[in-house]
Amino acid sequence: PSGTWLLYLPCTWSIGLAAEPGCLPDWHMLSLFGIGAVLMRGAGCTINDMWDRNYDKQVARTASRPLAAGDISTFQSFIFLGGQLSLALCVLLCLNYYSIILGAASLSLVITYPLMKRITYWPQLVLGLTFNWGALLGWSAIKGSCEWSVCLPLYLAGVMWTLVYDTIYAHQDKRDDIIIGVKSTALQFKEDTKQWLSGFSLAMLLSLCVAGINCNQTFPYYSAVAAIGAHLAHQVYTLDIDKPEDCWKKFASNRTVGFLLFIGIVLGNL
Repeated sequence: PSGTWLLYLPCTWSIGLAAEPGCLPDWHMLSLFGIGAVLMRGAGCTINDMWDRNYDKQVARTASRPLAAGDISTFQSFIFLGGQLSLALCVLLCLNYYSIILGAASLSLVITYPLMKRITYWPQLVLGLTFNWGALLGWSAIKGSCEWSVCLPLYLAGVMWTLVYDTIYAHQDKRDDIIIGVKSTALQFKEDTKQWLSGFSLAMLLSLCVAGINCNQTFPYYSAVAAIGAHLAHQVYTLDIDKPEDCWKKFASNRTVGFLLFIGIVLGNL
C-alpha cells in the first residue's frame, strides 16, 4: 500500500545520508526499517480504525473497513494491535539505546494523530510529524545519535511533503467530512489549495538543499531534488481537487518523489 512506502521512504533517506562517503546504504538497516514500517503503518491503521469506527461507517470510501462494517470486534482489534506493536518492539530493540528511546517517543504521535481531525483543521501536519520520524531514527540507528543540522531539515522536508500529499488525499473525502464534522487541510484551504501546496513544495525543496549542504552531498543529490521539484510542480499544476480519482492518482504518485530522493542520495554518496 502507498502509505507503507510513504512511511518507509524517509527512513531510507536518512539511512542513505548517514552512509560513509563512497559507500552504499546499510542494507541490514534498510531491511529492518522496512519491516518496522510495515508493522507500524499497520498499527497506525488499526489505531485509526479503532478511533474512527463510527465516522468510517458514514464515509463511502471507508464503510467497508472491518471495524466499521462490524466484521471484527473492538476487543479483537486490541489483540491484533498488541501483536503488531509487540513485533514492532522486537524490531526497535535491534537498534542502539538512543534509537530505542527516540523510536518509543513517536508512539504518542501514532496514538493521538487520529484524534486531531476532531479538534484542528491541521491533522495533516500531525501526520507529517508522525510519518517522518524515520528521518530522525534512520540516522541515529547508523550513527548512534542525531546530527541535527542534517536530521532536522530532512525531517522538515518530510513534514512539508506529507502536507502536500495528504492534503491531496483529503480532498477525496471532503464532502463526507463536511457532513460528519471531520476537519482537514483540504477543508481549510478550499480553492486556495494549489497555492498552499506550492508553498509546502518550495519549503520541502529548500529543506532538502539545506540537509544536502550540511552533509556534503554532491551533484546527483541536487539533480534528484530538481527532479522532485519538477514532479511536484506538475502534480500541483494538473491536480483537480474536485475529482477523487485524480486526487488518488496524484497521492499515489508521491512514491516516485521518495524513490527519486533515495536514488539521488545513493548516487550522490558514491
